[in-house]
Amino acid sequence: MFPRGWGTGEDEEAGAILKVCVGLGDFFLLKRWHRYHPVIPVLTVVLSVFCAMAAESGQGEYGEMKRRQQGILTGMPFMAHVSSQSFVDDAGHRIYLAKPPARIVSLAPSITEMLFSLGLEEQIVGVTEFCDYPSAAKSKAKVGYANPSVEVIIALRPELVLAPRDFLRPDLQVKLEQLKIPVFVLDAHTLEDIPLQIHTLGQMFEKVSVASAVTQHIRQHLAAIKRKVETLPAKRVLYVLNSQPLITVGPGSFIHQMIGVAGGMNIATQTSNAYPRLSMETVLKEDPEVLIFPSGEVEAVPRSEQQQWRRWDSLSAVKHQRFHEVSSSLLNRPGPRVVEGLEQLARAIHPDAFGSSNGALRP
Repeated sequence: MFPRGWGTGEDEEAGAILKVCVGLGDFFLLKRWHRYHPVIPVLTVVLSVFCAMAAESGQGEYGEMKRRQQGILTGMPFMAHVSSQSFVDDAGHRIYLAKPPARIVSLAPSITEMLFSLGLEEQIVGVTEFCDYPSAAKSKAKVGYANPSVEVIIALRPELVLAPRDFLRPDLQVKLEQLKIPVFVLDAHTLEDIPLQIHTLGQMFEKVSVASAVTQHIRQHLAAIKRKVETLPAKRVLYVLNSQPLITVGPGSFIHQMIGVAGGMNIATQTSNAYPRLSMETVLKEDPEVLIFPSGEVEAVPRSEQQQWRRWDSLSAVKHQRFHEVSSSLLNRPGPRVVEGLEQLARAIHPDAFGSSNGALRP
């Protein structure tokens, strides 16, 4: 019934054959025993299941070590049981992370600012040419912007690439996926998306408490601005991205929503795309009460161009000298500083609601 030598010195050899492995996929090697007793194959199956369950639940120091060594898994649902967390990006793609990525490439200024707000400066290895805030971002390796360099990104050996949908070229995404470099898309369409994205990044990089503090500040600041303007009549607003031809923002754009939250009514609200062209006939008919121009180093309308609007003296905004500039880097970037841009916009539309103080609101 038992193999020859059982209970004698030869049982050491049998014991050597009995190898108990606590790693996932390992099993009991009972090849020699199973020739001698029919119950051994059944025992093998039962104990194999037990090993798999133990590995999955992370019991034992060895099981915990194996999980830590798994690294980053992406696009592999069948391996989800060895990953600590999974995340779905704004493009509907799921990635699996067993540990926070140690090397990150950011393909948008707003994403770079989110990462810095979470204290991830050391993990950022590459950013875009326009990532200029905070100042430490300027010293990071540059990968391009609308046309990021695949070669530069690969050379930086990222463990994760964070990208907006608009600048994630299909060929770039395919190449990174071929190299097993995870790509996570962040695509904010509304103000509410921003704290949600920061919270997701906080979970991804194990910075949950920091992310909670950042998002709480955003929500409190947003609520303070809303309280200032919510009872006031909406002012007709034209946001001028370009004068010749006249390009503004419409439904579907991030700034269109910002104008509404700031107590304004976008005169291009009836247009069919996010960045429509308007005729002066339409502008004269809609008669904006406030003209807003972006300012900054990257996207701005020159003062000389702004002054040309004064010849349209029938416009209410011209009659009452309601020309205002708002920082494009604050207003156009859906990141942690967006509430500062929103406050500038609200002060331009409803200056009386904020009094003579030029300081930022305290949430």
